[in-house]
Order: sequence, then structure tokens, then C-alpha cells
Amino acid sequence: MRGMKVHALADLGELRRELRARAEAAAAQAAAERERAQREERQRRLFELTVGPVRPLNDQRRVHHRPPAVPPRPLQRQRDEQAVMQEALSDEFDVETLLHTDEHLSFRRPGLGDDVMRKLREGHWSIQRQIDLHGLRTDEAREALGQFIRDCHQAGLRCVRVVHGKGLGSPGRTPVLKGRVQRWLVQKNEVMAFVQARPAEGGAGALVVLLRPVGR
Repeated sequence: MRGMKVHALADLGELRRELRARAEAAAAQAAAERERAQREERQRRLFELTVGPVRPLNDQRRVHHRPPAVPPRPLQRQRDEQAVMQEALSDEFDVETLLHTDEHLSFRRPGLGDDVMRKLREGHWSIQRQIDLHGLRTDEAREALGQFIRDCHQAGLRCVRVVHGKGLGSPGRTPVLKGRVQRWLVQKNEVMAFVQARPAEGGAGALVVLLRPVGR
């Protein structure tokens, strides 16, 4: 009987050690699981842990970057270039039948009243810009005048002066450009009328030109 009792106590002690070992293993495993979970959480929150606390942006304050706009095509410049190519101001244009015969040759579009011509001669419209064609060859003067009239009309100007000279320095002391300038201006749709400038504005060496309003 005594031997059996000693054997039972030994078995009980062995069981206790086994249970204690199992408990320690379970605790170690649980600790390892907690450490692994903490490590994964730190990896997920690495940015936040690095820069500090963060919070989501308010949607209403977000900046939406639009794609860069496609540069507009220079349509107006293309139209101007086409107009230059199509425009051919003729030196042979018969302007005499369109000029009003008075002491100073003048021109006005059909439907334009005498009061407009009177105001133009009297300086009712202030001269807003001028071009001086002195010293230019015929082709140069034609091109310069055409560009000048286009630019002034597009800028919304109404009254300009064209200085063609009196021809005092030309052979025979005759104005070379005067007649040509009249022909060119009559062929320009932007021109409504022109008269010889007043003495203080150039007299016989210049013309005061009334341009058509923009959009007409």
C-alpha cells in the first residue's frame, strides 16, 4: 500500500509539472501573438507615427487640378493673314468717278450725308492716329497703309490721318503718292470717307480718314 501511495504522488507531481508547462507555453504563445499584432499595427500606422496625428481632409477644401487648357488657335491672326493675301489694292482703280469734285477732292460711301463730310472737314472727330508714308516706295506704302487701316479699325478708332506728302521733293514737284493713296483708300471697306486735311493738319499733303465703326 505504501508503494502505491508513493507512486500516485509521483504521478500527481508529474501531472502538475505538465500542466504548468502547458500554461507557460500558452502564455508565451499569447504574448507572441500580441507582439505580432502590435508590430503589424505599427507598420500600418508608420506614416502617422512618423509625422504625428493626422485627420482626413474636408472634401469641400480639396483642390481639383484641371488639365492644362489647349492653347487657342490664332484665328484672328489667320484671318488677318488671309485678308492680306486676298487684298490687292490696285493702282489702276478708277477713283475719279467716286471722288466728289470740289475745291478739295473728297470721298464718301453711298448713303453718307453731307453733314458727315462737313463735320469731317471741320475737325469734328479728333485724329486718333496717323501714318506718314514719306520716303516709302509704292509697294511699301501700299502695304503699310493697308496694315495701318486694318489695325486702326480693329482697335475701334474712327478718325485717322494719312500723310502722303505734297511732292515738293519729287521730280516735277508732283505728289507721287497722293493719287495712289486715294485709290487705295477707296478700295478699303473699313474706310467710310476722307477729305483733304486742314492746313494745320497737313493741308494738301494729308488726308483725314473716317473709319467704319467696328461690327458694321
